[in-house]
Amino acid sequence: HMTAEAVAAVRIIHDHMRTVRDQLTDADWDKPSACAGWTVKDVFSHVTSNQKEMVDPTPPPAEPLPAMTAEQAMDALVAPRKDWAAADVLAEYDRYADAWFGALDALQQEPMASTVAPIADLGSYPLHQLANAFAFDHYCHLRIDLLGPDAPLRVELPEATDEEVRPGILWMLWGMPQMQKDELAAAVTQPLGLRLTGPGGGDWTVSPAGADGLITITDGIGAGTAATVESSAHDFVSWGTKRCDWRSCCTVTGDEAYAAAVLDVLNIV
Repeated sequence: HMTAEAVAAVRIIHDHMRTVRDQLTDADWDKPSACAGWTVKDVFSHVTSNQKEMVDPTPPPAEPLPAMTAEQAMDALVAPRKDWAAADVLAEYDRYADAWFGALDALQQEPMASTVAPIADLGSYPLHQLANAFAFDHYCHLRIDLLGPDAPLRVELPEATDEEVRPGILWMLWGMPQMQKDELAAAVTQPLGLRLTGPGGGDWTVSPAGADGLITITDGIGAGTAATVESSAHDFVSWGTKRCDWRSCCTVTGDEAYAAAVLDVLNIV
């Protein structure tokens, strides 16, 4: 299926996650990660709670909770784990990780794969794309929040490969039209080229919204673009999520003011 590659990426990312986990000292767990408000332990708790909820969902409360954004929902899973010992977080990982890979594999099979479902406030997506969402999210937490230049840990990992990076990049591109539907529809008034280099890279064009109110993203960069923004695919994970300012790692050709107006709005979850 079209996103079986995403499950492969998730497995690679988790091989690396285990490498990092196995090198953590007691002192490392409480260090602040590069994800605002989260320690190293919180980042791991985020991952393990995602796995647990997919494999063994917590029953909903008798009184329905108010609707939460994706970010609020993630914080709500991390919060009760703040009191856990590191050993408890590691035990949760060991208990659910393999079953979670299996659950992601199952979502690549029809009819589930093409079943469209809402994901919090992020829009609605075919279920096979959930593996891409995790490939993006867990790559970002691993390579940027735990191991990036502003992150607390120093663990040698192999250079990221296309196989590891690209499925997460695709999630970012699939999400852009829906995640900030009105803001981006207002900002994208002309075609904007996006050129991502290195592992996971490619060329895309971001085009103004049609009748459905959604901007579109297509392969390749056409002749009619007002500007083109270029960075590595890895850096896009960072600036596309507002972890860093796009100005620090992007090159813009063409109408720089227009590109800036779009990129200042962009904030992918």
